[in-house]
Amino acid sequence: MTLKQLEAFYWAATCRNFAIAASRLDISISSLSKRLAELEISIGADLFTRTARSATLTPLGEQLVPHAKELLRSADQFTRRASNRMTLSGRCRFGVGELTSLSWMPKLISAIQAAHPALSIEPTVDVGEWLEKGLEEGELDFAIIAGPSTRTAIASSVIGEARFEWVTTRRAVPHPEDLPPEALADLTLVTLPQSAGTVRMLDAWLTDQRAAPGRHLSCNNWGAVAGLIREGLGVGFLPTAWAQLLIARGDLAPLPHFPPLRPLTYTYQWRRDDTRPMVQAIRELAQQTVDFHAPTCLI
Repeated sequence: MTLKQLEAFYWAATCRNFAIAASRLDISISSLSKRLAELEISIGADLFTRTARSATLTPLGEQLVPHAKELLRSADQFTRRASNRMTLSGRCRFGVGELTSLSWMPKLISAIQAAHPALSIEPTVDVGEWLEKGLEEGELDFAIIAGPSTRTAIASSVIGEARFEWVTTRRAVPHPEDLPPEALADLTLVTLPQSAGTVRMLDAWLTDQRAAPGRHLSCNNWGAVAGLIREGLGVGFLPTAWAQLLIARGDLAPLPHFPPLRPLTYTYQWRRDDTRPMVQAIRELAQQTVDFHAPTCLI
């Protein structure tokens, strides 16, 4: 029995399918199958029941999953103690929301490549719900998402927060300096859709101000939201750095009588059973590079 065989067994048992498990280990499916077969030979029993289209754990396989998890955790702890300056290699697949991708994700990737040049980086940009699903199914190594996860299989660590500012144009609101929150009832609110991480923050603000927009105009892209507001189609909020830049240019106007929105907390998320050094090493780099105030190249 080898550590590589145990890794193959554990990830094959906990990922959605063998293809994802092989990808996580940066090996081919045939190599994964070979390691599993060698492990089964060494213990003299089947760990998976295989058909032409799927593979499911045998009762013995289900019993051995937690033991494999503990052995791999011990191996990871040994590795971390053995080298504080370990260079990572292989593949790193992670997910972020759109705001992270447009602000400080390039800085994070640069820091990862500088510290671990042999590590292949594969970022994905999507909404939080799908990124958490990718984490659970083993398709992603970690994700940076607004708010903590509510899924028991996922651990969350706060790394920073994003701030936003209310803006409009004089085409939409002739006198924005005088506009009170209750005037939203006669205006269009331009914002992200209900699936976005900003929803809880916006709902809290509307409740606090006892305000309700007369109409919603939503789009699932921050750049498009900024463009719609700049076109004079309503009022909305943008990341503070973007809003300040567009206000300075004269493209947008602030709404000084609109109280500030609460900051939106972002977390670094990973599977609780994933104790690989890579996951924690990159969490430290994320904490060092996080900067939601960074302006976007789209404006």
